[in-house]
Amino acid sequence: MNFQPVLPVKINDKINMITRVVLPIVTQYNITAPGEKQSGLGDAVMSAFFSPANSEKLTWGVGPAFLLPVGTNDFLTTKKFGMGPTAVALKQVNGWTIGGLVNQLWSVAGGKDRPDVSQMLVQPFVNYNWKSGAGIGANMEWTQNWKASTSTLWLNPTISAVTSLGKQKTQFVVGPRLNLAAPNGTKADWGWRAVVIFLFPK
Repeated sequence: MNFQPVLPVKINDKINMITRVVLPIVTQYNITAPGEKQSGLGDAVMSAFFSPANSEKLTWGVGPAFLLPVGTNDFLTTKKFGMGPTAVALKQVNGWTIGGLVNQLWSVAGGKDRPDVSQMLVQPFVNYNWKSGAGIGANMEWTQNWKASTSTLWLNPTISAVTSLGKQKTQFVVGPRLNLAAPNGTKADWGWRAVVIFLFPK
């Protein structure tokens, strides 16, 4: 499970900073040995996107990303602090949202007994929303481990809905996860993905 707060901050009349933290909460089975289980926090990725405040045709942002070794179990953390660039861009027109996110992280400090990190994430996405609040879409998650020369690729088709729980605007998203590529012996058959997003519009 990912806990993923996103907070926009106004820097001045021309620039906004959009901060995002991805904190994994992990339970894994049969990874270290048959019948073994580990649970806890994984390493977090914190990003800051600097974006023009008035962007009509294309919404975009660039900035730094940081790998934070906050994992609570030796098997859930790299024990490495990392950093690198990140960027996001999206276009909205006639109910469609099309865009993508990318980041590249390199380790710069941490445990000398752990492998260095050089990892890229590419996440294109497309979504169509009706005026009722219902939506349909998909995204892909391509993770490239340059040190191990391995690729992991997921396709996530989704259906979504925006509604109000009392005064709280909320979006619900659900869909299958299809593992198109993975390192030898780690490819999943399939999975499910469910998302709850609490919206706080100005």
